[in-house]
Amino acid sequence: MKQLMTGIIAATAIAFSSSSSAEPVEYEFDTVHSQIIFKINHLGYSNSFGKFPTFRGELTFDQEDWSNSSTSVEIKAASIDLENKKWNDHMKNADFFHVDKYSKLSFKSTKLEKTGDNTGVLHGDLTILDKTRPVTLDLTLNKAGIHPMSEQQHVGFSARGTIKRSEWGMTYGVPAVADDVHIIIEVEASAK
Repeated sequence: MKQLMTGIIAATAIAFSSSSSAEPVEYEFDTVHSQIIFKINHLGYSNSFGKFPTFRGELTFDQEDWSNSSTSVEIKAASIDLENKKWNDHMKNADFFHVDKYSKLSFKSTKLEKTGDNTGVLHGDLTILDKTRPVTLDLTLNKAGIHPMSEQQHVGFSARGTIKRSEWGMTYGVPAVADDVHIIIEVEASAK
């Protein structure tokens, strides 16, 4: 009888563990708690920050196997904000983002490699001025779990990377205004 009970308990444990194994979860960006920011050196005197406040994004995250994860983001180019109207207008013209012709920027992941307990490298294709080039971002998983307010599954990531704007044909002011653009992304997303 003892062996029978042990067998039943073991079988139940195996069945429960296999049925509770993680599956990829689909999320939508919480744009209130997410930011897309960039930093660029201005004439060697300062590092200026800007942001794109209007965007939408989705991600699929498999906590057990990061390689099953993906994301895509679409950014409204005309939403660029450097907290100065004159500067914003210049960034929107043909010297930079040419928003009348190119209304959006986009990013679509191609691969996510896990490098540590909560770190990884996100590979993807970034499209600016209708030109698509590969980029990599260093990724940190901040937290995944049930949100205390919404009681829904949430996930949060920080991403950092550097691109050369000249690779997308944005050469105005280089090198006085730096070619290197530092990308700072904070994403909080909720399960669909």
